[in-house]
Parts: sequence; C-alpha cells; structure tokens
Amino acid sequence: MTFSISELLAQHSTDKFDLYEQYLNNQLVRVLKTIGYDRHYKKAVGQYLYDQDGTEYLDLLSGFGVFAIGRNHPTVISALKETLTLELPNLVQLDVSVLSGLLGREILKTTPDNLNKIFFCNSGTEAVEAAIKFARYTTKREKIVFCDHGYHGLTMGALSLVGDEIFREGFGPLLPGCISVPFNDLNALEKALSGKDVAAFIVEPVQGKGVNIPDDNYLPEVERLCKKYGTLFVADEVQTGIGRTGKFWAIDHWNVQPDMICMAKALSGGFVPVGAVAMTQKIMDTVYNRMDRAVVHGSTFAKNNMAMAAGLATLHVMEAEKLVENSAKIGTDIINSLNALSGKYEFLKEARGKGMMIAIEFQSPKSLTLKAAWAMLEAANKGLFCQMITIPLFKEHHILTQVAGHGMNVVKLLPPLNLTTKDRDHIVSAFDKAIADTHQIPGSIWDLGKNLAGHALKGKRGG
Repeated sequence: MTFSISELLAQHSTDKFDLYEQYLNNQLVRVLKTIGYDRHYKKAVGQYLYDQDGTEYLDLLSGFGVFAIGRNHPTVISALKETLTLELPNLVQLDVSVLSGLLGREILKTTPDNLNKIFFCNSGTEAVEAAIKFARYTTKREKIVFCDHGYHGLTMGALSLVGDEIFREGFGPLLPGCISVPFNDLNALEKALSGKDVAAFIVEPVQGKGVNIPDDNYLPEVERLCKKYGTLFVADEVQTGIGRTGKFWAIDHWNVQPDMICMAKALSGGFVPVGAVAMTQKIMDTVYNRMDRAVVHGSTFAKNNMAMAAGLATLHVMEAEKLVENSAKIGTDIINSLNALSGKYEFLKEARGKGMMIAIEFQSPKSLTLKAAWAMLEAANKGLFCQMITIPLFKEHHILTQVAGHGMNVVKLLPPLNLTTKDRDHIVSAFDKAIADTHQIPGSIWDLGKNLAGHALKGKRGG
C-alpha cells in the first residue's frame, strides 16, 4: 500500500477548518471565520496565493516575513530535491557537515567585520535563547535589558524580553533579571546599563510591533554605551534581516557593529526552519572554551542538511534577483505614495518604514461625525479601526495584510521582496479606495464597523 500526500489532500480538500477546530486551536478558526478570512487556498507562487476558485491574492504578510523570496521558489525547490536524492549522511552528531560550514561562510560575508562565528538553531526564538545564554556566560552577568513593545519570541527566555503584556500574561514567573526600557530612549538605556551588571541589551533595529524606527543617532549611541559599560549589543534581526528593510541587515542603515545578530525567518526560503546567531570570535571561544564544553549548547535538528541547503539557495536567490535593491526601491515607492494620500483623508496619519517593512498608521479625525464613529470603535476595542481597512482590502481587493500589533491603529505590510511595479500600484490604489470608504458615514463599511464592535464587546463579556 502506497502513501500519498496528494491523495490525502484530495480526500480532505475542504476539511481543514474542521480538522483544525477539532484537533488544534479552535479560537484561531473562530477568528478567521469572524473576519471572513476562511479561504481554501490551493496554490502559492511568488507573492500570490490562489484559492479553490482560482482567485489570486497578493500576500503582504509573507508568513510574517518567512517568504522574503516569495513562495515555492523554484531554485530552493531544486536545491531541496537534489539534497534529498543525494542520500547524504545527516545529523550524525558526532561529526560536522559541509553544508553548515558553507552556509555559515556565506552568512558571515554579509555581516559586519567583527562577526566571524555562527551558531545554528531552528527558529528566531531559539536564536534569542542562545543569545541570552551566550551573553550571560561571556560577561558573567545576569541582567538582560530589552525595549518596551519589543518582540523576541515566545519560549520562556525570549518571552521574558517581550514588551507586550498580552503575550506574557499568565505564563510567569519569567526569567529573572530582565529589565525593559523605552525604545529610542538613550537616557533610560544608559541608566539601566550604568551599574555595569547587564549582560546584554537586545533590540530590534526597527521594532516589528508597530514598525517603530529609531532616531538616526540611536543605534550608534547604543553601540557606544554598550562598549562603555561592558554590555553586549545584540541585534534581533529575525524579522528585519536579509533584505527586509532595503539593506541586507537593518543595522546597515546606521553602520553599527553589534556583538551578536539573531536571524531566522527569511533564511529558510519558506521551506525548512533555520535560525542562527552571528557573533564575535570572543563570544564563541568563551562559551565553547574547553573540549568538554564542545556540546554545552546546541539543538538536535540544527545544521540538518535540508535547512542548510534551503539557506544556501535563499542567499543565492537574494543576490541573483537583486531582492535587497528591489525591497528598497518598491518599498520606498509604496511609502511615498501612501503618504501622498494623507492630505485627502483625516483618518490617515502616516506611512512609515524602511524597504518592505511598512506601517500605515491611522488616527482620530477632527470632523465631529468621523470623530464620533472612531470613538465608538475605540470604546469597543482599541485598534479596531484597522479591521475596517484590512477586511475590505482582503475581500474586495484580494490583498492579505495584518494589524501591526495588539491595540494598535497600524496596518503592517511585510510582503515578499519580489513585488513588481504592478503590485505596487495595486497596493496604493486599494488603500486609497479602502481609506476613502471609511470617510463615508453612513456607509456599508461602517455597518461592518458596528458588527466588529459588537463582536469585540461580546468577546469582552466572555461570549
């Protein structure tokens, strides 16, 4: 009897929501059905998704940044197929692999010159966990400083560095010695570091939750303060790295040299999870300082051949297709074009970002009718207005987007880096129409708003 994935998919082509509801997270299914995102996708190519009716959707989430080179890229598929057919020894453990050495070399070609060692793992949160451990061992200090509204992952160590309470609530006690400071506040950071007892300051160069961009002097001063007080500077580039912001690393916008860079997401090519930490020779040599400590920290599936092949193929595609440059050009065009609409619409505050990490922020308007409608939504659930943008974008314009964070009036774009000028124009036109509709009161979009507010209030009551 043969085993066939294609046959299984054919047999259960419309069962995914029932299966997920029964065996996985039923609340996620409720959310998707409530906002009308319960589609049956059958195919994915590049920046597009296709449902069972053949409708094309422009994916501006890219799996939260995983599909930077687009979905199902043929170069990565070819590399993985080839790796599977070579019958390579894999995860021998008491051995080292060629592919991991090659991927490490290729990654380090892109990083600042002070970083010349790589640790591989399976995800961004694992990379952050490794950075915490390595920083503590290297400095012989306990404290870790992070930023308000920062996001670094959901395992217990990484969660201890997450700045939003909704992710932390009920999971404590968390890792001791973790201290938060406001993002982009150098005085607060220096005060936290001045005791010379902080192992590391970990920061996203551009904060993912809200797409918050620092002042031009912030990261250079972070580097200086960390050196002054003996604290390791850790850049969490899990989301911002590998071309996302129009530079290979977001830190390249400010020409800084952190002691460690955490990475994951896009490095996978969208197929096999892979994370890594780039670090200085000193950190690596301190942690792995004797032969009996050669395996003091590791991860069973890290450095597996499929993950390493996916990473190598992804880096090849990034360079061959000039995706970093495309991210910078198309992303800047989108930001500028959306900002040009701000004079037309009271609800639109600004578009901001770097490359293809983009936020569109909305605000309370001045007109009394619009202001009252805004207040109604905010009273039901802060940030609800954004759903009146994202839902029509999806249903009417077939664009998949997300809200930038809990309780924020910010829509976030995190698209594949291979967007075309046609995609750019479609995005701007769709936002123009969606925002314009919110300024029509009464109107069908505000019927949706009232419905969303009702669901939000019902949820607060435990319904």
